[in-house]
Amino acid sequence: MAGFFFLLLFVLFSSQASALPATKSKAGVKRTQVAQLQSKEARERMKNRARLLASARQRLAVVPPTPEQKKRQAAEKLAARILNREQLAMHTRWRPGMMGGSEGLWPLATEALMAEMVSPRVEATLHKVIARLKQQLGKPYVWGGQTPEQGFDCSGLIYYAYNKLLSQKLPRTANGMFQDRRLKRINQQQLQRGDLVFFSIKSQDRADHVGVYLGEGQFIEAPRTGLNIRISQLTDNYWQDHYLGAKRILTEEAIL
Repeated sequence: MAGFFFLLLFVLFSSQASALPATKSKAGVKRTQVAQLQSKEARERMKNRARLLASARQRLAVVPPTPEQKKRQAAEKLAARILNREQLAMHTRWRPGMMGGSEGLWPLATEALMAEMVSPRVEATLHKVIARLKQQLGKPYVWGGQTPEQGFDCSGLIYYAYNKLLSQKLPRTANGMFQDRRLKRINQQQLQRGDLVFFSIKSQDRADHVGVYLGEGQFIEAPRTGLNIRISQLTDNYWQDHYLGAKRILTEEAIL
């Protein structure tokens, strides 16, 4: 009887001992799974934090410009617009106000496009001429004048602005320039900056007034006694009524 009792205790003890490792093994797996889950969640939190930090860096505070900065920006835009219009006015195809009120270029054939191209040398000379002309704005008209010290009449202004840059000198009078066969006659639709525009104010067939086309329908002139050198609108009725013609003076062959 005692032997049976000991045998029963041995069997029970053995079964409990064999069950203990299995229990411990299940608990270890569960702890590992929990640790892995926590580690994954931690990684996700770190990723989210990194994304939030990157987004915060991108959302930097934008400080509104001051009134002085706004004025400076507006001035810079205006200067750029004026420069663009000056460069655009170099094209014979550009006509302000056409094409439904917009500014555009009429399409040309390849040959015409090649013909209207201006060499860098001619363009540089043109800028010098325009600069010399604009420096005289506001100076009084003086009949026979052809220097900044004397003042200018209409042809004297052109004579002063161009002659030092040309291989052959211009005639001194407006009609002499108009009759000069070395200058290329052009129609009004082909006007480019630097072209001479002629008018007959007191006569029917002789040029007695001349100016320089600046683009955008404007030309610079020394008008008459009592007035100062100024920029006028070629499209005004007065000038259209007295318009005689135009000639191109700046070409590759004409400049020094």
